[in-house]
Amino acid sequence: MSIEATIKKDFGSFHLDVSFSGGNEVLAILGGSGCGKSMTLRCIAGIVTPDEGRIVVDGIPFFDSEKKINLTPQERRVGLLFQNYALFNNMTVAENIAAGVRERLSKKEKLQRAGAYIEKFQLSGLEKRLPRALSGGQQQRVALARILIGKPRILMLDEPFSALDSYLRWEMELKLKDTLQEFPGTTLLVSHSRDEVYRIAQKVCVIDKGLSEPVQTVRELFDHPRTQAAALLSGCKNYARCSISAPGEIDVLDWGIRLNCGRPIPEGTRMLGVRRHYIHPAASTDENAFPCIVEQVIDDVFSTIILVRSCHAPADSIYPVLELEMSKENWACQNLVVGERFFVSISPKDLLLLR
Repeated sequence: MSIEATIKKDFGSFHLDVSFSGGNEVLAILGGSGCGKSMTLRCIAGIVTPDEGRIVVDGIPFFDSEKKINLTPQERRVGLLFQNYALFNNMTVAENIAAGVRERLSKKEKLQRAGAYIEKFQLSGLEKRLPRALSGGQQQRVALARILIGKPRILMLDEPFSALDSYLRWEMELKLKDTLQEFPGTTLLVSHSRDEVYRIAQKVCVIDKGLSEPVQTVRELFDHPRTQAAALLSGCKNYARCSISAPGEIDVLDWGIRLNCGRPIPEGTRMLGVRRHYIHPAASTDENAFPCIVEQVIDDVFSTIILVRSCHAPADSIYPVLELEMSKENWACQNLVVGERFFVSISPKDLLLLR
């Protein structure tokens, strides 16, 4: 089970140019609002026709601009779960699920087949209810059952938890993971949530302003993001412009300091990223230590977030402020207040070198 997709589409003010491949796994498409994630799914489903490119699922060409191939949405047999689930409001739960059966069967036979999916998705007792009488989680299970009863070649989930209240998301995520483990094919998960991607997907393709980055494992995205866009989407909070000063060393232009990277620096590195829990109070003699001034202390639910400014930041700095995150107990031990000066350090291995 696999997908290979190269999609180009000019919308005038927006250009979509994505390319990725995946196997029998959950491949996340991660990006901010308006980057082209949902449009990519619509091109694969046949709802939108690319200007050029090629889409092949399990060896079947859905679209090929050079060979003039463009299968209809019905011929493609994709399972697309929309954000609003797109249930038929005038149909019961059983009828909605039965509507997903692709074979030419009688209504009675389709409803009989739907019975197994009603039980599988824990919808027993709700068969005769209309969608408006269901909770958000129940509606999602009905929509998934309707998709899977049609035995799709590929499963595509467009922000599957966006319509759910926060207290339902965790429960539905656990159930969805069980469903995806049983699906014998590629699943594309569109999301802007790094947490969802980390817990559900095995691989990820970052899309930034319509342009895709190379597919990488989820672990690689969080440990070694390649670009500032990828680092932002993975939750990194600290950035600074940088330049290579010597082998294994960079000048951090926005902080006015030089840091040892402890490794060769990739060509094209122009930005430094640091996750806020990797910046620590330090002695002035520690490796990569530099002085900062406490600007703000934020008491978060389970930790303390400290905003500091590099003492060496030049007047024209774009990113002079850094964010640290510490346990409440560890921060209390520092005995520091706004306006005080102290040293912080960053281990070479925790420096993200970005294009």
